[in-house]
Amino acid sequence: MSYKFFQNKACEYFPCHQGADPERFNCLFCFCPLYALGENCGGNYRYTEDGIKDCSGCRVPHVPENYDRICSRFAEIAELCRNK
Repeated sequence: MSYKFFQNKACEYFPCHQGADPERFNCLFCFCPLYALGENCGGNYRYTEDGIKDCSGCRVPHVPENYDRICSRFAEIAELCRNK
């Protein structure tokens, strides 16, 4: 399981989500790969008045048990990157 979990307690933002359990906080997906999926990411997000996706209320990528859930969506992310 070690490849599915990483913490950087030396990070000035650790843990970067308010109310998160610091002992179980997974930093592996510091920048969520699901962000690019927009409204289809499956997380708890909102859009700001400026139209920017705000994921500060989402802990999906930071829960150790969600590693496989995120990895299972890589094909969707790759499709976004394909040249059409």
